[in-house]
Order: sequence, then structure tokens, then C-alpha cells
Amino acid sequence: MLSPDPEVVLARLRGVALALAETDEVVSHGVPAFRVAGKMFAYFRHDHHGDGMTVVCVKTSGRDEQEMLIEAEPALFSRPAYLWPSGWVGMSLARPDWEHVAGRVAASWRLAAPKRLVRD
Repeated sequence: MLSPDPEVVLARLRGVALALAETDEVVSHGVPAFRVAGKMFAYFRHDHHGDGMTVVCVKTSGRDEQEMLIEAEPALFSRPAYLWPSGWVGMSLARPDWEHVAGRVAASWRLAAPKRLVRD
């Protein structure tokens, strides 16, 4: 189901992603994307190729984590076109739990960020 107002959802996602250190927003393959040190860590997709979904695509640690997330919560996580072979997941923004979204976006940022920015 499409989000009733993707611009509102994107604005909220921007707030989450751009609050992380040294991030910026670019357009990549026609969609808003967020990067750190030139590496993408999140993509916003709304009705991408007519799929009817509004999602944020985020990195995972690999295919095992990707499969675990999708299997555990198939209504929340999906395999995003073109990105899933690299271990990315789509996280539904139809009814977002923004705390959960922020956690997944931050985890994706940590996977892309240079070591000097990542504090354990």
C-alpha cells in the first residue's frame, strides 16, 4: 500500500539520515539517496517501478542478516530490486516506527562510514 504522503515520509527520513555525521543527500538512479564519505547507506523508494511500496533501502551485514530480517518480518522487510544481491533490504515506510527506522538507518550508516566516524 502506498503511503498517503510520500513527501512527508521523505522529509522525516531526511531528518533521520542527515542527522548522522558527514552525510549528504544525492539523487541516485532517480531516487533520493543518502551517503557518507561517498558511500551510499540509504535509498528512498516510492512506488519504484510500480511496485506500490514506500520503503527505505538499507545495508545489512550480508545475505544472512538480510534473509533473517525478511524471514522474521516479511510485512516490514523485502528484497529491493537491484540492491538485494548485495545484502540490502527494503524497510516498509507504510506505517513507520520511526525509532526502528532510525536504528536500521544508523546501522546501515555504520556499515558505510569510514572507521574514523564509527565509535563502538
